[in-house]
Amino acid sequence: MRVMVVDDTDHVRRMLRSMLELDGFEVVAEAAGGHEAIEVIDAADPDVVVIDYRMPDLDGLDVARRIRDRRPDQVLILYTAFLDDELRRAAEEVGVAVCLGKVEGLGSLEREISRLCGSIF
Repeated sequence: MRVMVVDDTDHVRRMLRSMLELDGFEVVAEAAGGHEAIEVIDAADPDVVVIDYRMPDLDGLDVARRIRDRRPDQVLILYTAFLDDELRRAAEEVGVAVCLGKVEGLGSLEREISRLCGSIF
């Protein structure tokens, strides 16, 4: 499964890449912000995009909206330390498949990627 990671924190992107690749996922792209994610997504052609919520240029919901406009069937996961019910509702409205808190851990993220990508193949 091809994954793109969008997070403004370098060590978080490196950690996600390392852990996902150890568990057999292919990380096809990383982006340090929303604008960069929009620029590289078509060339990367990921099965799923993991998006942080709080970033300096665009927040995760803005990124999700812009990706959804370009790629209506793209699987999107919001992975954030700032998850609450209001954010979950807003994310659902823009077409995010799953919202996960970073406190839930990488295991939850990997399970959701597998579940979501398994359902499209």
